[in-house]
Amino acid sequence: MGGYIFILVLLVIMWFLLIRPQRRRQVESQKLLSSLAVGKEIVTAGGLYGTIKALEDDEARVEIAEGVEVRVAKRAIAGVLSEDEEPEEPEALQEGTPANLS
Repeated sequence: MGGYIFILVLLVIMWFLLIRPQRRRQVESQKLLSSLAVGKEIVTAGGLYGTIKALEDDEARVEIAEGVEVRVAKRAIAGVLSEDEEPEEPEALQEGTPANLS
């Protein structure tokens, strides 16, 4: 009887440590792929930043520089960057703001 409880406890632990997080990652990946749209700024798993110009079944055409488009597998897209979020410059680099030296 004690052996069955031990095996059951091991299965529950394995569920919470392995299977459940994998399913969560799959759902998040599907949500990311379904949110792709023309005009969105993305970053690939390889670190390329670009803007989606066209979407096809399993791939996207991404403009990485003006006039330069590449074909990227949709599953290689690691994230969608927010359009309204721009990186802020450090205070010392903003015009008219003296650097804080203390």
